[in-house]
Amino acid sequence: MTSLKQFTREEVAQHNKDGDLWIIIDAKVYNLSRFADLHPGGKTVLFGDDIPGQDATEAFYGLHRHEVLERAQYARLQVGTVRGEQPAIVGRVNGALSKVPYAEPTWLSDGYHSPYYTENHKRFQRAVREFVDEHVYADAQAREADGKRPSQSVFDKMGEVNFHAMRLGPGKHLKGLTLMNGIVEPEQFDYFHELIITQEIVRTGNRGYGDGMLGGMVIGLPPVLNFGSNELKAEAGQISHPYRIVPDIFAGKKFICLAISEAHAGSDVSGIQTTAEKSPDGKEWIINGEKKWITNGHTTFFFNSFTTGCKTEDGFTVILVPRGEGVSTKPIKTSYSATAGTAYVTFENVRVPVENTLGSEGGGIFVILSNFNHERWVMCCSSARSQRLVIEEVLKWIQQRKAFGRPLSSQAVIRNKVAQMIAKAESLQAWLENMTYQMNNMTYKQQSSKLAGQLAFLKMYSTQCAQDTARDAVQIFGGRGITQTGMGRFIEHYHRTIPFDALLGGAEDVLGDLGVRQAMRAMPKNARL
Repeated sequence: MTSLKQFTREEVAQHNKDGDLWIIIDAKVYNLSRFADLHPGGKTVLFGDDIPGQDATEAFYGLHRHEVLERAQYARLQVGTVRGEQPAIVGRVNGALSKVPYAEPTWLSDGYHSPYYTENHKRFQRAVREFVDEHVYADAQAREADGKRPSQSVFDKMGEVNFHAMRLGPGKHLKGLTLMNGIVEPEQFDYFHELIITQEIVRTGNRGYGDGMLGGMVIGLPPVLNFGSNELKAEAGQISHPYRIVPDIFAGKKFICLAISEAHAGSDVSGIQTTAEKSPDGKEWIINGEKKWITNGHTTFFFNSFTTGCKTEDGFTVILVPRGEGVSTKPIKTSYSATAGTAYVTFENVRVPVENTLGSEGGGIFVILSNFNHERWVMCCSSARSQRLVIEEVLKWIQQRKAFGRPLSSQAVIRNKVAQMIAKAESLQAWLENMTYQMNNMTYKQQSSKLAGQLAFLKMYSTQCAQDTARDAVQIFGGRGITQTGMGRFIEHYHRTIPFDALLGGAEDVLGDLGVRQAMRAMPKNARL
């Protein structure tokens, strides 16, 4: 930038015709003479009133995101700067907190306080944000566009700081690990640290990529950790797998997912039709059936494992099935990107040792239910933060977009929509942090008995708020809100993918009913009006 020439505004104004077209954007001078015929919006747009040779900053930001100027093919069009002036608009800065109101939760905002977060949490947040911005963000944008799985290099980087292990929350699985280069000790790590990780990943703004980044592990590995034998978890080579399952998964080298849902069985686990029968010698399970909508189920890796729900002679049983002979996967096309690896998983006479049983035979419902609270809480963490991303996009847009000669923010109807978005996001974060505090101060058994209803309500409320926010954001962005590129790309993506959050982990109606039933069980017998 130091080698660029400086021009007066008068000098720039002389370049104002076809074949000799210069403009100013944020104190930077661009030569569009050869680019005009290639402009995606057509050549005539560049020759509107007050654009040729003039300051086109307002016109540009009414049509384009700042990141456009940072792309190499457009950055090289800059030929200089305006003498005596400095650019005022700042693009994305790795690791930085947003200055846009309500774009960050209050505990990260200047002048605000929180009883929940310690200095260690703040140090941890800074490190995680820098890590995500440096190693994850760009890959998320690229993979969401091409539908491929997250890059192995990202998994490897995450493995180096034990990111994968931390995504499962506090527990014995962290013992002896160096977490985020030693910022937090395994014994210190709590649910607020995990909340930070989940919410920082969400800032990439790509729902499918978020699931592709080992979303299947978050729900598929806990049953192994909590109900698998020590041999199965650590030294599985002599049992069924040619690798050490947990260390390799934490390193990002091997993968695991949860295979429960079927075409005939979603929330109703009792409807599962995949069967597991004992071999004549009683040493193996023989598994047949097909699973559907399995996150991370379809990848190019042989070394995948499936935490699989099966119907057995004793009832519902969960079995760890390695990807091998008789296991096949096929991608399912959904309304968000293929990077999540959503799949059909077919088992045809798949034989696995009975030692791969997780928990007791016929006790699979307890294996699955044990992780439901954590799964729903993780989704609430994601939902709360993703709504702030939408709020940030909307606030920027209504400030820079003009209609009828005035900014959108001047319209009361627009301000009302934004007010509803902010109120929902703030109330959701407050409820979420309260639940997180309870989790930190309860045993796992206490969480199961006291928080199941609360977390069901929280998950229902978060996705209801999210769908309202998505709908209003599209209305504010107009046609751009349904366009997959350009100004409204994050809004379009959010609106298109938000139904997943409303279904995964339990549909809103099912969770609301669960919460009420939990409340009715706790009703005192002598309560009367």
